[in-house]
Formats: sequence, structure tokens, C-alpha cells
Amino acid sequence: MSSPPRGARPTRASSTTSSALRTSLPRGLRGPGTMKAEAGDSSLINLSVQQVLSLWAHGTSLRHLTEMWYWVFLWALFSSLFVHGAAGVLMFVMLQRHRQGRVISVIVVSIGFLGSVTGAMITSAAVAGIYRVAGKSMAPLEALVFGVGQTVLTLIISFSRILATL
Repeated sequence: MSSPPRGARPTRASSTTSSALRTSLPRGLRGPGTMKAEAGDSSLINLSVQQVLSLWAHGTSLRHLTEMWYWVFLWALFSSLFVHGAAGVLMFVMLQRHRQGRVISVIVVSIGFLGSVTGAMITSAAVAGIYRVAGKSMAPLEALVFGVGQTVLTLIISFSRILATL
């Protein structure tokens, strides 16, 4: 079968061939936002950010390392973004009359957010790795608990004096 000329619209047969090819490719080569639902199921689920944040998973559990890491990390990312956004607004309002206060508040919040996101990447990978090695699957609600829990533990450790005693 010859391929269609460059710039031509695909026919129905070539589009079904394309979807079959995408299903048979490894996950990293299938394109962004597509993952298999189950090992035996050949249908693809589009795990966009909106679907992760709404806990949409159609009763499926997260079985692969990358799926678990992605879900836990997104929850940690957005909960950290919420906390740092609230702190940034508070700093900006309190320091609005200070000459360099607005710039300093943006710098402090940016550095704090980048540090917490870096930590969330590492700990999310550790949690997903432990689940994978144990052979367990992760429910979407567990990903929520682990992701938001990372942010809550970061807040507790930041406001306590534990780090000052080290």
C-alpha cells in the first residue's frame, strides 16, 4: 500500500491504520497525553491535566510507573501552586508600599515554588517506584492523598522549628 501524497487528507483506511499503529507503539512514542487503560485493553485514555484533577479514571487503577508518578506529581504541583500563590498574594499586599517589596516577594515565591516542585518530582518518583516494586496498583484517590500530603508535610516542616535544630 502506498502512502498518500504529502499534504493530502488521510482516508478512512489510513486513519484506522494510524490508530492501530499508535496503539502498538511504546507509550513514549504514541504522543502526549495518551496512555493505555489496562494491560489487556487496547483502548487509550487521554490523561490530560483536567482529567487528573477531576479524578477521572473510569474505575481504572494506575499500574505503570509513569502513570503513578504523573498523577502524584500533578497533585503535588497544583497544591504547591495554590499554597505559594496564596503566600505570594499575601506578601505582595503586605509589601506593596515597600520600594523593593514587590520584586522581593516575586523572587522569594518563585524560588520557594521551584524548590518544592523539585522535591515533589523526586518524592513522587519514589512513591511510584515503591508501588511498582511492590507490584501494587494505585487508585486515583491515593495519588491525591500522596500529592497533597507532600505539600502539607512541607508546610508542617517549614513552619516548625525542626530544621533549626539540625
